[in-house]
Amino acid sequence: FTSTSRVAPFLADKRSFSVSPLLASTKKMSLCRQNYHDACEAGVNKQINLELEAMYAYTALASFYERDDVALEKVAAFFRKNATEEKEHADKFIDYQNKRGGRVAFSQIKAPERSEFASVLEAFETALTLEKRVNQTLLDLHKTASDNHDAQMTDFLEGNFLNEQVDALKELAGHVTNLKRVGPGVGEWHFNQEL
Repeated sequence: FTSTSRVAPFLADKRSFSVSPLLASTKKMSLCRQNYHDACEAGVNKQINLELEAMYAYTALASFYERDDVALEKVAAFFRKNATEEKEHADKFIDYQNKRGGRVAFSQIKAPERSEFASVLEAFETALTLEKRVNQTLLDLHKTASDNHDAQMTDFLEGNFLNEQVDALKELAGHVTNLKRVGPGVGEWHFNQEL
């Protein structure tokens, strides 16, 4: 009994090996995809990458403040929590992309521009700028969805991200204001204690 005798019946009937044209295509269309414009799919992929980039930036901030020569543990914990939230946001967008029948297309995550900061104020200003950028891309994505009459996507963005972004911007802006008030040195230490 040879291995060729086991496959001989299949070799005789070539129809057994034919592949459906749908399966043979290089980019398969999802069966659940409906009213999901290519621009929305591309925007979600852009947002996934930006959320991962934000996670990376917050991780850099946290690791700086965890250092023994900086030692502001509550500031580090604040940035670590934000890094976790950004990863959760990326995961939500990945799940949404798959739910809508899109294809997740990962791209290179840009390294944080900075990994050291002269002051806690400077770090929080950096975080505020980052959150404004994330918020703007969410607003742009919402407009893209609206322009393409995608009610599901606008609802998803409104229900999961837009209000949370407003809250995050307000929180960070408040921290920046308080850090300007207390000043560097002992003021930063006190801010850390109260955070």
